[in-house]
Amino acid sequence: MIGEIDIYGVFLPAVLILMLVSYLLCLVVTRVFARVGLYRFVWHRSIFDLAIYVIVLGIVVIVSHRLLP
Repeated sequence: MIGEIDIYGVFLPAVLILMLVSYLLCLVVTRVFARVGLYRFVWHRSIFDLAIYVIVLGIVVIVSHRLLP
């Protein structure tokens, strides 16, 4: 995995792109959890959402590392 991604001459850290992808996926996951009613069983929603974000970010990093040579 390279350290930077060039987007029209602007160098962005690869971690920033992965974090944005994870945030978008996390939005989808939290909406599904809210629709299903999972948050009724959660004590502190903000901490739970942070934990879900960290888990999704880890999955995105692992998948991107395996897809890129």
